Order: sequence, then structure tokens, then C-alpha cells
Amino acid sequence: MASHKHNNDLLVDRRDIISAILKSVGRNEQGLRAGRRGGRRHGRIFKPRFLHWVLLLAVLLFLCFAVFGTKLDIHGNVENSLLLPVEGHEQLSGSDFVAPPQKGNFVAPPRKGNFVASPRKGKRKQHFPCEVQFAALVDDILEPKDYMNLTQFSLEYIDKEEKPFGANLFEPRFGGHQTHEEREQSFYARNQTIHCGLVKGPQGFPSTGFELSKNDKEYMSICRVVVSSCIFGNSDFLRRPTSKMISEFSKKNVCFIMFMDEDTLSKLSAEGHTPDERGNIGLWRIVVVRNLPYLDMRKTGKVPKFLSHRLFPSSRYSIWIDSKMRLNADPMLIIEFFLWRMKAEYAISSHYDRRCVWEEVLQNKRLNKYNHTAIDEQFVFYQFDGLKKFDLSDQNTSLPSYVPEGSFIIRAHTPMSNLFSCLWFNEVDRFTSRDQLSFAYTYLKLRRMNPDKPFYLNMFKDCQRRALAKLFHHKTEPSSPLPP
Repeated sequence: MASHKHNNDLLVDRRDIISAILKSVGRNEQGLRAGRRGGRRHGRIFKPRFLHWVLLLAVLLFLCFAVFGTKLDIHGNVENSLLLPVEGHEQLSGSDFVAPPQKGNFVAPPRKGNFVASPRKGKRKQHFPCEVQFAALVDDILEPKDYMNLTQFSLEYIDKEEKPFGANLFEPRFGGHQTHEEREQSFYARNQTIHCGLVKGPQGFPSTGFELSKNDKEYMSICRVVVSSCIFGNSDFLRRPTSKMISEFSKKNVCFIMFMDEDTLSKLSAEGHTPDERGNIGLWRIVVVRNLPYLDMRKTGKVPKFLSHRLFPSSRYSIWIDSKMRLNADPMLIIEFFLWRMKAEYAISSHYDRRCVWEEVLQNKRLNKYNHTAIDEQFVFYQFDGLKKFDLSDQNTSLPSYVPEGSFIIRAHTPMSNLFSCLWFNEVDRFTSRDQLSFAYTYLKLRRMNPDKPFYLNMFKDCQRRALAKLFHHKTEPSSPLPP
């Protein structure tokens, strides 16, 4: 109110000044008329109309300054009042895994009714592919003899859970009911049985989902090298691998599997993409998934993304490609370059723009990628359990980035690679489907708890990823829980 009163007083004073100027103009005009009469005797010294217009122009300029100058000041004050700090956090409740954050390390979401000024959008960064020095021919490559002699241990998986004794309410879950202690123990690289999705409930209880036909299971059980992708919720177009870039060897020996739900297949058929008698559309063999395990289509998509070693039990290698990409390189040449030649058992590219999980959290909230409270709980827990900001100057940093671009993953199905995939899936099952938030935490914790058992992960450049496949936009965004 004080600000408005002050502005009104200014306008009143300005009206008094303007009135005085106009009266002065009137007196000058009368004087000029007398001057005109005398001018007939003494000659004209100046033209009265010219002076009149000069004074009128001065008055108009003064009015413009008085009105628009005040408005600019007022808008400036309002804009400054909207620039709120984004640091600070209210303690969350309702989760056994949530702990108070360390001061200065956590960025809280804007609360309802508040606004955070975003930086002005400049020109969008352009990203281009770079050269990948593949072997000339698939016939020229050979798997190294000692390649699979990496960290060795035996992994078994929990495939069924019984109803706890005395429990009145029990609902089977696809990811199972992993306790906090079981979660901690699962990070040790040793002979053990762990949760890794595909968990069934007791007899008589409903299925936990991701049901496949008998024929598809039989086909998948004999695959040795796999390229897989998925479309759930009709979220994308079907993008076939570029056939001329795929060798005859790979066409005969690599399984190309596209998982989708019945609704997506129905929409594709209406668009003219109908599977042939073998169940193929181009190189893709269509595998229909019934009874999806999650309402969140993104989370459902993590099943084939992370659990290829479980869906394809005989496979030695697998490549995951997001449905927004079209494969433009031979899978065997990809495996040779990113795994065999780099002596790695897991390969994934770094993000094209972000390196720190703190930045990824902010971006997910800014774009409303997931429920903000769920992101907070996950992020606070990770900080409490040792996650630090990415520091490129740190000589002990084991990764070139803490944020991956997870749309392209190349894996050898070794014990450490399989363990890491299970652990990463379990984080997505427990927390949010935004897997870029959990990648660095999972990898660093696995290394920290197994200092004498190396995990050979190759984090390659994003420009190399762009050389492997053509990137498109999703047709629609898969459904995810939205911010409240």
C-alpha cells in the first residue's frame, strides 16, 4: 500500500507541474498575439506557431517519462520479488529411508504458490556424431579367449515369495518385497540369491505381470546375442534397424526383439505394420507382453532394459536400444569395439549435457518428469548413503560423468554385469523410474563394497552413441506419476 501511495503522490505533483506549464503556454500565446501586432511595425523576430509546437512536444515527452518511467520501476520491483532462493529443505517424513540432507547439498523443489526464475533460454546446443573406428568386416573379428575370465561368482534369483506368517494383508509384487537388510547384502559380489524382478507370489495369488507366450519364451531361451527394445502404451513409432548396415552374419545369429503390449500392437497393425508368419516386422521379432507389472509405462520399460540376462537366460551379450532410436550399425561390430577392444563388460554413454546428479534432479523437477516428493525421498536417501557431487578435478573419480544417457547399453552377461543390472533395477523398482538418478549411486556403492573385485564399465562419449543410431523424438511421453 505504501508503494502505491507513494506513486500516487508522484503523479499528483506531476499534474501540478503540467498544469503550470500549460498556463505558461497560454500566457506565451497571448504575448505572441501582441507580438504579431507589433511585428507589423517592427518586423517578425520568430514564428509563434513554431514555439507553440516546441513547447507542446516538451509537455508530451514529460508525460511519457512520467507514466512509462513509473511503470518500469514498478515492474522491476515485482520481478525482483519473484527471484527466490532454491536452497533449503523441509524434513520429509513417511519413509524409513529418508534422512535430513546436509546443508547446502540439497535443492528443494519450489513449493506451491512460489516461483523460481528460470534462466533465459538461449540457442539450443547442437550435438553431432563422431567417428567410431569399427572393424572393417564382421568376419574380421574374434572374441578374445580370456575375455570372460573376469570376477567370478554365482548369482541366483528369487523367483517366488510366500506370504509371511501372520500377515493379514499381502500383495505380490513383480520386484518382490526386499527388506533393507537384504538390499544392503545384495551389493556384495559373492555367491548369493537376490531379488531381480520376475518374482511370483504364492499359489492362488494373482500374477505379478510381464507374461509371455510359450512360443516366445522358447525362442528367447536359445538367443546367444540379443538386440532388444520396447514400446509400451503406444508411446512410439516402430523404427526398424537399417538393414543395409546389418551383416548377414548378424541377421542370422542375433535375436532382434521388440517387446510391446497388446494395445501398441493393435495401433501398429492399424498403421500397416503387421507381423509376418514368423512374428516379425522387418528384423524385429514382436514379443507381446500381457499383464504389465506397473502402471507407470516407463517403469515397465525398465524390465527389458535391465533384465536381459533374465529374459534371455542363454545369452552372452545384449544391446539395449531405446525405441526413439534406429540402429545404424552392426551389433557384432558394436560389441567388438565397445566391449572386447575396450576390455569392458558393460558400456553406456555419458549424458550429452549434464554430469552431476544434482543437475539431473533439478532438470527432472523443472520439466515435471516425476512426482517431486518421490524424487526428494530418493535423492535425500542417496546423499545420506554417501552420494557426493561430481567433481571432475578429483583424481579418484572413477567415471567421466555421474549422469548417463541410458538409451543405448552394451553388456556382456558376466556375474558383475548381471549383478549391477539387478541392483540398478531394484533401485528403479524401489524409488522412481528416472534411472539416471540411480545410476551413479548404484555403481559407486557396488565399487565401494567390493574394493578387491573390479567391475569393468566403459562410459563412452555421447557423440559415439549418436554414431550408432539415428535419434528421433518419442511419439508421446510414457505415463509417469506427475507432481502433485
